[in-house]
Amino acid sequence: MQVFNTNLPDVKLLKPKKFGDERGFFLESYNKKVFDDLIGMNVDFVQDNHSRSSKGVLRGLHYQIRQPQGKLVRVTAGKVYDVAVDMRRDSPSFGQWAGTILTAEGQEQFWVPEGFAHGFLVLSDTADFLYKTTNYYAPEHDRSVLWNDKTIGIEWPISDSLQPTLSDKDRNAVEFNQADYF
Repeated sequence: MQVFNTNLPDVKLLKPKKFGDERGFFLESYNKKVFDDLIGMNVDFVQDNHSRSSKGVLRGLHYQIRQPQGKLVRVTAGKVYDVAVDMRRDSPSFGQWAGTILTAEGQEQFWVPEGFAHGFLVLSDTADFLYKTTNYYAPEHDRSVLWNDKTIGIEWPISDSLQPTLSDKDRNAVEFNQADYF
């Protein structure tokens, strides 16, 4: 597995080794020892989640203020634009974001540590999105920051032909300057 830095020091893009021939392919999507060595910390995942979304669905920016969740995310069908926002008040990258495209073909993975908000936009007709989390979902601690907050300034790949479809939760999310921070 290869690890690539993003503009946020703690957020990483991972690329597993993929072995293929005319029969198909094989890859190791997760190995605790390798992952921990690449990230430089001991990470324990407690929950796996799977979502399927249609083109234009934008989910996020979500985080849990208590019981924060680190997330190792990947796409197993389709293509998404994935984003992490640093919500840690004492961090040098507080309020900054990193984004990348994840595809089923590329099998890239995005490591979003605890203390970051996370979201994604589906770019393909549909996308299956899988993620491992370091803590359990706790709805009472769930928070959302507005996906198009001007203070953060995320450059989503939105066009006239691709407008976001949002849940009520995401449509009514708070602006960054009103959010709960770590």
